[in-house]
Amino acid sequence: MIKLTDEMRAAIDNALTDNFPTMWTTVDETGQPNSAFFGSAQVIGDNQIGIWMKSPSRGFLKRIEGNPKVSMLYRNHATKFGFQVQGEARRADDDETKRRVYDAAPEAEQKGDPDRIGTAVIVDIVRVIQRGEVVQSRDELVGAKVD
Repeated sequence: MIKLTDEMRAAIDNALTDNFPTMWTTVDETGQPNSAFFGSAQVIGDNQIGIWMKSPSRGFLKRIEGNPKVSMLYRNHATKFGFQVQGEARRADDDETKRRVYDAAPEAEQKGDPDRIGTAVIVDIVRVIQRGEVVQSRDELVGAKVD
């Protein structure tokens, strides 16, 4: 079962304002990974993260259509707290989800899309990894090494 700790939730929710935005990786149709920072990522449930995409034509959205598996990396160099989230992402264009994800995003991210022309991405968390070990998982991998 996945339930992000309070420390993990706070890290993700405050990543942009703490100057440690989350890095997300997707894979394209050729198998090439692509990483990008997203300051709009916010925890929206025990096992879900929402990301506001200011542009509905982002390559991230195209890549998750072909392969929904994503990875998020968080590392606060000052506190040395870090972890990885692996998940499955999907575009969410319904008005309720878009409103919820946009409203959860930091104000600085909202200002980048004041007319809300973007869209939402929902990431269902599959596992959480710390120090090379699966610490939470929706499958049987808790305690597995992932070096």
